[in-house]
Amino acid sequence: MDKQTEKIYDCIVIGGGPGGVSAAVYAVRGGLTVALVHNGASALHRAERIQNYYGVGEVSGAELYRNGLEHAAALGVEVADGEVTFVRELDGLFKVATARGEMAGRRVVIAVGAARARADIDGLTEFDGKGVSYCAVCDAFFYRKKRVGVLGAGEFAEHEYAALADAVGDIALFTDGEKPSFAAPKTYTQKITRALDRDGRLCGVELCDGRIVELDGLFVALGTMGIGAIAKSMGVFTDERGAIKTDERGMTNIAGLYAAGDCTTGIKQIAKAVADGMNVGMSLVADIKRSGR
Repeated sequence: MDKQTEKIYDCIVIGGGPGGVSAAVYAVRGGLTVALVHNGASALHRAERIQNYYGVGEVSGAELYRNGLEHAAALGVEVADGEVTFVRELDGLFKVATARGEMAGRRVVIAVGAARARADIDGLTEFDGKGVSYCAVCDAFFYRKKRVGVLGAGEFAEHEYAALADAVGDIALFTDGEKPSFAAPKTYTQKITRALDRDGRLCGVELCDGRIVELDGLFVALGTMGIGAIAKSMGVFTDERGAIKTDERGMTNIAGLYAAGDCTTGIKQIAKAVADGMNVGMSLVADIKRSGR
């Protein structure tokens, strides 16, 4: 998609995960003109294996993400790869700025997923989906009776720790120098200096005091599951954890601005995100047709 300064879409979807794609698919099938902008940086894209989504058997997150975008494009959604830099409302339209230019839409859907803070640890990003996870509910099944660590010290880390504790064989909390907000029997407060490799997978971490802790998996749970600066800059209402609040149609407190998927309140799962997107897509069709474009 090249620079767009004149064309006005009925809807612009920000985010290429299951919530965004589902919203785009239902909207375009309802006769709307739809653009979808994504940057591939989602928790789904980094997931190693998915086994709990209807009808797909076992699939990698990257494959499911790619299939979703191809599905949307085949139905007529204009899909663009790029980073959205800001969204603003002007003269009754939403302006969405990307590196390729500015697009205009009558409605916008934020489906950027839940922002996961990245850890500044040497070599860690190389193991995304290869021993490093950002979702305990998604991936705990794959670490049954194995040794895992949770990296974090706050409420998000406590949630992930609890989701893993009854499933895994051994669990440790790594706070990376911070004081933990909850008690864990095995806690390392020293900073992690590097991730260790065995046959292309994470096999442990080295602490700043030189100790080696062997692990089969590390769940990164730093900070909170926030939504990023875009929604916040627009004045979107969020809950105490930073998730976007919506009404039963999926609309935020800003008229014409919708949200779907992990960036909204509720459980962070693919099936829920798809359902959110369906609801938003159908609401968009009714909204646009009611307004007569």
